[in-house]
Amino acid sequence: MFLAIPIFLAVASGFVVVGVYTERKVSAFMQDRLGPMETGKWGLLQLFADLLKLLQKEDIVPTGADRRLFLLAPAIIFASVFAGFAVLPLTPDLQGSNADVGVFYLMAIVSFDVVGILMAGWGSNNKYSLFGAMRSVAQIISYEIPLGLTILCVVMICQTLNLQAISFQQGIYAQETNYLFGLKALGVDVTGWGGIFAWNILRNPFLLIAYVVFFICTLAESNRAPFDLPEGESEIVGGFHTEYSGMRFALLYLSEYAMMLLVSFLGAVLFLGSWNTPLPNLGPVRLADWTSGAPGTVWGNLTGGFWLLSKVFLAVLLQMWVRWTFPRIRVDQMMFLCWKVLTPLGLLLLLASGVWRLLMV
Repeated sequence: MFLAIPIFLAVASGFVVVGVYTERKVSAFMQDRLGPMETGKWGLLQLFADLLKLLQKEDIVPTGADRRLFLLAPAIIFASVFAGFAVLPLTPDLQGSNADVGVFYLMAIVSFDVVGILMAGWGSNNKYSLFGAMRSVAQIISYEIPLGLTILCVVMICQTLNLQAISFQQGIYAQETNYLFGLKALGVDVTGWGGIFAWNILRNPFLLIAYVVFFICTLAESNRAPFDLPEGESEIVGGFHTEYSGMRFALLYLSEYAMMLLVSFLGAVLFLGSWNTPLPNLGPVRLADWTSGAPGTVWGNLTGGFWLLSKVFLAVLLQMWVRWTFPRIRVDQMMFLCWKVLTPLGLLLLLASGVWRLLMV
């Protein structure tokens, strides 16, 4: 547990550097930009230039701002996001806290960042910051409904709130029998196969759709395009962080990228097999055995961490791809999608998952 916490902090902090650079390169490739290639070889020095610029900027507090709320808000947002990493499994043996209610804790602690966002907008004493904060809070709270419903689908199928237990169910070390596509009637036992056949998206025919809904909701939770309405520069300047500068702005920026990483971790653990390998055992070719490694071994922890981080970074890359592909939607379109499309779909998926679990036991 004590080793997992600094590892997660190092991964999250290092990801900001890698994520910013990757996003610059992705946007440059997709939109034929030359900027990210100009500062140093392959644009590598741009990150250091940005950091130096933020360190040199003065930490300004507006005269009319509520000083306590204004200064405390970035710390609350930062803490609520990074506290979510405490219950995530990284390998079969490496986890911050093996809490039996890990899923519930994660949903609760991540939801707390709306308090910091509202504090930032209100404490700035700026109408544009307040508008941005209100839009952000409304967006995050709304999309937590379908997000929670998709997570409950996994909980209902797996019958546990423990993230490590959910991870073990999606591989060759599962305690219960896994059937092909979750269809017990077919009689095809894929527990020994492992690999992608044991992942939750294939253990139940509804969870693949649930993952698509989950991914859309995480874009809104992270304020990522096309759901970055709280930071719409053309309407409300820069959102709730308009008045922030220097390292406090950097802290908010760090929290946004950390949230991207956190929801990608959660999606990989719940739907994409967590630290289990995607390669199945095919007859005498024991790909899952060779690329997994048993729990309690060094090889098992190395391969587990590699597979989980690979899935997480692919999900983050997809988030970046979506940002630079789709235009920003309107507020009414965003709320229509949430309340009239994703929420009813989430309820149907939850009902279907419950009935499926009853029939397939």
